Amino acid sequence: MAESFSGKTLLLVDDEEYIRSTLGGALQDEGFQVRTAADGSGALSALAEQAPDLVLLDIWMPGPDGIEVLGKIKERYPDLPVIMISGHGTVETAVKATKLGAFDFIEKPLSLDKVILAIRHALDLSQLTQEYRRLKQLHPEPELIGKSKAIQELLATIEKVAPTEGWVLIAGENGTGKEVVARAIHRQSRRKDNLFADVNCAAIPEELIESELFGHEKGAFTGAAGRKIGKFDAAHAGTLFLDEIGDMSLKTQSKVLRVLQEQQLVRVGGTDSIRVDVRVITATNKNLEAEIQAGRFREDLYYRLNVIPLSLRPLRERREDIPLFVEHFLGEFCARSGIKPKKLNKKVLSALMQYPWPGNVRELRNILERMVILSRGPEITLSDLPPAIGLSGLKSGESAFDRANLKEARSAFEKEFIVKKLIENEYNVSRTAEAIGLERTSLHRKIKSYGIKLGNANPPSEG
Repeated sequence: MAESFSGKTLLLVDDEEYIRSTLGGALQDEGFQVRTAADGSGALSALAEQAPDLVLLDIWMPGPDGIEVLGKIKERYPDLPVIMISGHGTVETAVKATKLGAFDFIEKPLSLDKVILAIRHALDLSQLTQEYRRLKQLHPEPELIGKSKAIQELLATIEKVAPTEGWVLIAGENGTGKEVVARAIHRQSRRKDNLFADVNCAAIPEELIESELFGHEKGAFTGAAGRKIGKFDAAHAGTLFLDEIGDMSLKTQSKVLRVLQEQQLVRVGGTDSIRVDVRVITATNKNLEAEIQAGRFREDLYYRLNVIPLSLRPLRERREDIPLFVEHFLGEFCARSGIKPKKLNKKVLSALMQYPWPGNVRELRNILERMVILSRGPEITLSDLPPAIGLSGLKSGESAFDRANLKEARSAFEKEFIVKKLIENEYNVSRTAEAIGLERTSLHRKIKSYGIKLGNANPPSEG
């Protein structure tokens, strides 16, 4: 018996006195506190007196049967896990019980091992759900921010997709907010009160990914000191988010596909099949169709996952959203750091608006946090900008095509070209000069003549 479940209270409801006596006694031997009821009315009365941690509920009983009682339990105690037991259940009955919110369905004659496994599984998940809700209260989830057409269209699509059970594949560059979108879908779904479990497939070593996804039993491998439930298991009745799915190995892809098809899994080192009911949302920064052609991604898994495709635009293609992000992040970081609100100098905002943001929203967030912490005054100025952004801060409208004559257009283009090449070469003047086929002294003169600066930071290095 898992120590964390010692003393947990079970309510066993069955009209057979023999079941109540033998199963109840066996569960008490396992460390549970067991209360019993002989019919549905007795069960509801017992629940009104004191709610248990879990209910074992027979289906066929005189008076209100188990299905009717299950419906009433879920109305009054929606988070209470209920395991149905039946001597002559049908597929239709099991489906009905599951739709009403039953955690599992076990047929008689009862196997004590199966009953205990189901109870532990249900209590595991109940604990995770409670912890998840506690953390949600302490740390509100990030929201989608933006007024651009791309974001407004995305929000409208999420509103349509979220209430369905359709699986979603989110494509987008790193840092565009794929997980934020996945959480927004979960938050607006019918599964919102259950767990959102996330796995970064690129961050977990190949030898550990199966344990992370499917869980393992004690002794399954060296270091497996106890039983662990996996993310599929944890997300039962909730949402499973598989981030960077394109980095998953073919071997793991095959096992994931099987679980998705059968809605059952076996923990590493285990033998019992565990039923799972999850809505799957995946994300990738790769072109999965190209990965299929290269033999690195399974075509059947791709079509299984790609029911509803969503594509996130990079930040450089929706620059009108940058001021909103700036306002949001400045408020968040000042409040978190316990400092007075800071303002952004207009020249700084102009530089932020024109920087290409290869790291997208994540990069913008990190840079704003850094500037809030390191800036000294109430206003963030050009001197607080990182070098790369300071270098890219060309004035709005400085495109060569906006110039009145060829000489000005050539100068505008040359300035922008030099700035971009300096960024690419990490501000190393010698390396930049070599890359563009110019003498170092000539490049120095052009940098000076065009007034290319790193804000008030140090000048480019010589290498």
